[in-house]
Amino acid sequence: MRIVADSSCDLYTIDHEDFKTVPLTIYTDERSFVDDESLNVTEMLDYLAAYKGRSYTSCPPIDLYKQAFEGAKEIFVFTITSALSGSYNSALSAAEMYKEEHEDVKISVIDTLSTGAEEILAINKMTELMREGLSFEKIDEIIRDHIRRSRLFFSFFSLHNLAQNGRVNKVAAGALNVLNISVTGTATSEGKIAVTGKARGEKRSLAVLLEDMKKAGYSGGKAIITHTENPSAAKDLKDLVSSQYPNADIRIFPTRGLCSYYMERKGIVISCEID
Repeated sequence: MRIVADSSCDLYTIDHEDFKTVPLTIYTDERSFVDDESLNVTEMLDYLAAYKGRSYTSCPPIDLYKQAFEGAKEIFVFTITSALSGSYNSALSAAEMYKEEHEDVKISVIDTLSTGAEEILAINKMTELMREGLSFEKIDEIIRDHIRRSRLFFSFFSLHNLAQNGRVNKVAAGALNVLNISVTGTATSEGKIAVTGKARGEKRSLAVLLEDMKKAGYSGGKAIITHTENPSAAKDLKDLVSSQYPNADIRIFPTRGLCSYYMERKGIVISCEID
């Protein structure tokens, strides 16, 4: 089995597994940044911080997905939420075309209705199921149910790029002009971004994330934290969750290009399994 994901997954490799990622691209009117292994995220963020024009993103083309399928017989594809990107539709089209050319191939394209940390949770679950030797169909059933039972929460200190691309309300983005104010929010069941509150200071914003997790039903299951150039806050959040759930399996990952673009510097996301 092969796992394919677009670059919003914030992973490059998975130990001992057949894994490929397909890059999204970040554009300005002057430059483009392909979200692959060669992208220098810090350099991209520095450039965007100084750039005064428009910027936007583009989903992977169909041909890149088809290339990622080559040589595999059973393929699971994970994409960023279809509510915010065309990546899912591109992957679906690629899968349909590829199966017409390779009748013995099985491909499941999964709209994660999320991004980043929640994709990592799903992909990690996928690797566990693969190692159990379950059938393609059984894995597909379990992983889709798993996605329905996970949640994502975030704390961002800027919504500029999200607002510029129509992902959040510009009024909500404007609220962050006040020094050291972050917005907290979640990914909805429809795969959209919902801003749920504001917090003054990083310490308070992390506490709000844990409060929101508990309200959603978190009781110590697996969790993934992703951050955009903010490893200290990621560790603080891990320690905060672990202080109340000592046995929780919590892992930290830096963001790749696409999530770094939308989360912006200091952004923190946590995704968790809900009982």
